[in-house]
Amino acid sequence: MTTSTSPHAFSPDAFSTDAWMRRFVQSARTAKDRLTSLDQEVGDGDFGVNLSTGALSTLRHLDANPASGSDPAAPLQAAATAFLDEVGGTSGPLFGLLFQALAVAVADAEAATTPALAAGAAEGLAAIRRVGDAAPGDKTLVDALGPAAQALRTAPADTPPAEALARAADAAWAGVSETARLRARMGRSSYLGERAEGVPDPGAVGIGLLFASARAVVEDLSTRLD
Repeated sequence: MTTSTSPHAFSPDAFSTDAWMRRFVQSARTAKDRLTSLDQEVGDGDFGVNLSTGALSTLRHLDANPASGSDPAAPLQAAATAFLDEVGGTSGPLFGLLFQALAVAVADAEAATTPALAAGAAEGLAAIRRVGDAAPGDKTLVDALGPAAQALRTAPADTPPAEALARAADAAWAGVSETARLRARMGRSSYLGERAEGVPDPGAVGIGLLFASARAVVEDLSTRLD
């Protein structure tokens, strides 16, 4: 997987949720066509467009409030607002719930610490499971978010946030790979039976993109999916 050398590339000296969200925007836009192709195989074919739409809406919210860079919860809240209010389909609200939970946890802690991110990921996972009625093994984004949340939860409290999120990204990608071996039990892909096997869940890939973007822009999905 290659990475970007943009101004928002990862710096080991600091962790910024604003930079994280901006890298995620770039990752989602770059992956749009590949995600669309995957979703055409196992879903409604709109996931790539929806994720890219949410990402661009997030960018507009960030650019409209440059001062949010000094508030670690604000960029996450910008993403929550964008995905909850401006993205259709099933994926938009689910990603919005995750961003909302992360924003609340970071706001409560007044910093994007590893414990705060772990709490937000756990609450986001719980909210998504309640709303989407999905369980591990159903071949959904839960199969990537669950391992990512677990990786954050088990990271020592003093782990630098960027390092903890990198561990979460590795766990999420492992979950993405697992979805390719699962038979879907929810959504349109559940009607495809064996035809959906071997194809990773697009929503799970989106979760992988999100956590991987904490370190760098994901410019090529082929090393993760091919």
